[in-house]
Amino acid sequence: MGKKKKKSERKGKKTPKKTKRVKKSEFYEIKENTVERKRKICPKCGQGVFMAEHKDRFSCGKCSYTEWKKQV
Repeated sequence: MGKKKKKSERKGKKTPKKTKRVKKSEFYEIKENTVERKRKICPKCGQGVFMAEHKDRFSCGKCSYTEWKKQV
């Protein structure tokens, strides 16, 4: 006979992780009468899809395109 599997101590529902909400107004900047985009745009997806900025890369959440930052 094999060993019995230990039961986990946790019982009940898991608590969901809270995600950080980002305001869309943080992606744009108004200068004079024009609107400038602060973030980089994905070259594969085109206009309207911004790339996330990480410490060492830019990445698109829609198509998984990644550009690595140059290390100095």
